[in-house]
Amino acid sequence: MTDTNPAVDDEERTADRSEEPAETSRARTPGKGVTPAARDIDASAPEEFGLVQTWWGDGKGKTTAALGMAFRAAGHGYRVHLLQFMKGGADSVEDVRGEYNAIAAIPGITYENSGHYGWHAMADGTDEDDHAARAAAGFERARELVDGWADADLTAPLALDGDAEAGAHMLVLDEVVYAANRGLVDADDLLELVESKPDALELVLTGGHEEPEYLADASDLITNVRKVKHPFDEGHRARKGTEY
Repeated sequence: MTDTNPAVDDEERTADRSEEPAETSRARTPGKGVTPAARDIDASAPEEFGLVQTWWGDGKGKTTAALGMAFRAAGHGYRVHLLQFMKGGADSVEDVRGEYNAIAAIPGITYENSGHYGWHAMADGTDEDDHAARAAAGFERARELVDGWADADLTAPLALDGDAEAGAHMLVLDEVVYAANRGLVDADDLLELVESKPDALELVLTGGHEEPEYLADASDLITNVRKVKHPFDEGHRARKGTEY
């Protein structure tokens, strides 16, 4: 019987490859040694989607990170849908949102907004009951979508111009954790939604300054976006192109 040592085997393989031409070595990599470049977007299907991501914290960048992934996925031809909670516009910003304009220009990604105008619990004159009603309606919409996709084949390409009801490879529930932290969405209901999602659906949850411990076991990725310094602390207002 011959003893084998995996570490030695790895070293031998590495040594063998170090003698290969770079072109031969790179040919075995996913990128094949080719520098990335823009291509036409055609309907495609992800090979490894199906995880749950949770982005929370008191720092700027939770929605920005989620949208970055959404645009990246759409760029590969995957079908993406964004459902935003809480963000219904405010007196402090213009009636425009840069991400909506970008979404409208890119195939394969769509959005819905379930936010009430103003900010919940901020004494800005908006109706708290309306905030609650819009959040509840948004969650019911999320449940409707997720339940409706149970029979869809999310491992296959989906029409880039299709309705959200037909399915999506990635669903972003922006600020849903914020809504749950404020009691506008039941945390147990959110957890149930997460646990009942189709296996192939990549589900991205964002929002809130308080840690959503109830999502710890159900999430595959949890990122705490922590504030170190923010221009708001110095009195700066939201800026067009960075905050909206």
